[in-house]
Amino acid sequence: MRRLWIHILLFVLTVASTLIVGGPAYSVTIILILLGHEMGHYFMSRKYGMAATLPFFLPFPFSPFGTLGAVIRMHGALSSRKAIFDTGVAGPLISFCLSVPTVAIGLKLSKLAPATHLTQDAIVFGMPVLLRIIVPLIMGEIPEGYMIEFHPFAFAGWVGLFVTALNLLPIGQLDGGHVAYALFGQRSRGIFLIAITVMAFITVFIYPGWLLLLILMILFGLRHPVPLDDRTPLDRTRRVIGALTFLILFLSFTPDPLPGAINDLKQLFQ
Repeated sequence: MRRLWIHILLFVLTVASTLIVGGPAYSVTIILILLGHEMGHYFMSRKYGMAATLPFFLPFPFSPFGTLGAVIRMHGALSSRKAIFDTGVAGPLISFCLSVPTVAIGLKLSKLAPATHLTQDAIVFGMPVLLRIIVPLIMGEIPEGYMIEFHPFAFAGWVGLFVTALNLLPIGQLDGGHVAYALFGQRSRGIFLIAITVMAFITVFIYPGWLLLLILMILFGLRHPVPLDDRTPLDRTRRVIGALTFLILFLSFTPDPLPGAINDLKQLFQ
């Protein structure tokens, strides 16, 4: 707690940066989603005897999201695959459960607007599978030539799903990497390789904006610490939850999250 001032300062800066980007409703909502995610990790790590810091919020006012998320630092030996699984899965499950109703409420409050009325500064967001399912249920079919003007709640829910999906990528020490290792042990290295290959394909052929993340995945995505007990497998309930987390990844992941930004970047070099 000697560095509590750092947590407070970063939190205040993140409140300010998210206010700039999306206003009060967005700021409060996305911070609650991020806080829920990190506190899930925090309490689960403490349950298994690992020291954990309070969340470090990461402000970034130049991002369309106003934040780069939040992280906590955990210290101590990983005791078992069960500890790895529970600690890794807690955050994404909480942020997903918070994001889905937020998106639903936000879509109910959102409006349709002719695409021709959008300003040059308007940001176009890619739609994950889950939103492609939810949007028709809440808003009906979108007429041709119209787009959704996201309410701040819908925007925050979209960002929450985006953050959840990124964390659930089955790579290295991301939350999804923890889940994969807890399920498959040393064999998870093959899953890490497959995930990196898929992201490389998406980066080359769909969305070049993933390039920096892809480089980090290649550098660090194959490493995972070995727990003290690496032999005891997970029970059936945790295996089922593990399968559900990868379903959540499929539903929440957006291959081209900001297609308009990439088009603008291409035009600069033409």
